[in-house]
Formats: sequence, structure tokens, C-alpha cells
Amino acid sequence: MSHSDGSGYSQNGEAFPEDSRLTRDTAIRGPARPAPYIGAGILLAAAILFPLLPQLYAFDAPRLGGMPFFYWYQLAWVPVSAILTGSSYWLVTKEDRRRRAEARAGGPPQAGSASARTGLEGDRP
Repeated sequence: MSHSDGSGYSQNGEAFPEDSRLTRDTAIRGPARPAPYIGAGILLAAAILFPLLPQLYAFDAPRLGGMPFFYWYQLAWVPVSAILTGSSYWLVTKEDRRRRAEARAGGPPQAGSASARTGLEGDRP
């Protein structure tokens, strides 16, 4: 509900447009920046590919606590992969929150804008 003064804002200060229905053309996310997604992909690729390259760790020495290198190298990748996966998740969710906040700040597309007409006259099916 909006204030009785017709300001278009709810009591907690959030924008509350007159027609707040979501349509298939309503933007729920702003434009994406590719850097966080590329960074997340590189981190995940490292966590997957490095343990799959046995030529990097097919050695007996150096030993750690009597355990050959090829064992403790693989075991070391368990927490490293968890950290890399967590960092990737953080990057992507941070970008998603930014995009959603940007779309909320901009509000729904205006009636005369190209994105509002896309479903009727545009090239979208």
C-alpha cells in the first residue's frame, strides 16, 4: 500500500508503483558485469582441473608425516576446493544482489520504453 498522500512510497520508504504486477518483461535483475562470473569460473576450473592432472603430483617425495606426496597433495585439495567453491559462490551471489538492487532502484520498465513493448511488438516469442 502506498501512503495516502499519493507519494508512491510505502511506509518503510520503499518505492511502491501504482501498477506493481510482474509481467514477463519486468526486469528483476540489472545488467550483468562479466568479471565476477569469469572469476568464479576460473576458481572452479582450478578446483576441478588441478587434481585431475596426475603429472603434477605423481611423486613419492617429499613426504609429510610418512605419507607420500601424491596422497597428501590430493588431501590438501579438499579444503582448498572448499575455499575456492565458497569464494566462487560469494562472487556470484554478491553480483546477483547488486543486479537485483539495481533493478529495484530502476523500477519496472516505463510504458513507452522498448523493453515494455518487447513482448508485443519485439522479436521475443
